[in-house]
Amino acid sequence: MNAALPMDLVVGADLERRFGGLRRLYGDAGYARLRAARVAVVGVGGVGSWAAEALARSGVAELTLVDLDHVAESNINRQVHALEATLGQAKVLALRDRIAGIHPGCVVHAVEAFVGDADATPWPALLPAPVDVVIDACDAPRAKTLIAAWALQTRSPLVIVGAAGGKRQAQRVAVDDLARVTHDPLLASLRQRLRREHGAARSGTIGLACVYTDEPVRRPDGECEVDGSLNCAGYGSVVTVTASFGLVAANVAIEQIVNSRLEGLESTP
Repeated sequence: MNAALPMDLVVGADLERRFGGLRRLYGDAGYARLRAARVAVVGVGGVGSWAAEALARSGVAELTLVDLDHVAESNINRQVHALEATLGQAKVLALRDRIAGIHPGCVVHAVEAFVGDADATPWPALLPAPVDVVIDACDAPRAKTLIAAWALQTRSPLVIVGAAGGKRQAQRVAVDDLARVTHDPLLASLRQRLRREHGAARSGTIGLACVYTDEPVRRPDGECEVDGSLNCAGYGSVVTVTASFGLVAANVAIEQIVNSRLEGLESTP
């Protein structure tokens, strides 16, 4: 589970030299918070893999990666850990190994599970360690609802990522409260469920930060069936958009970390 390298290799790496630019950007206090941060990324595909890499390159202390998928050749066009050498590997393990070469002091918890599966440990009990922020980069409506409802109930810091499939204009990626998101059927469905079933505010802000784009969804050319989740497997996808979603989500999490004195979120309800 823990992918941090042996301490002699960690000592051999000049972590201050690797991450010192962050101190000059965020100041001593913000840098200290960032280096101590613990973040969970749920879904490490075309969006989540880039978010996790950005966080590793930002020197965070711990990452919890949650996903049950394995690397496939069709992932190579948009997922940072999808390489010829990693085909067939569990995505969380391939990304864990990649992070070890970026930030050898980072503790990586690789959780092979889908949130919301009937046979899986319930959310948030499947988190093996406390975290400060969660990034929801999955494309399953049930999983997104479970995570968002938990965040609303517990006031836990959460960054929700909308659908990157069927989008081409990376420059239109934006961040706003879930109540104000447009042109994203996945997030619109989430908003409806939260209001109907989990007491989310029906007027004003909901209190959940979302990464999305107001670009209309482009249906795929040719013969291709798509489902209601708008995942990238059915809709067309491009790395410039999926990576932009992931990097913006990581940036929102980083800003929350450096600007707040966050309390650890326990791994049990």
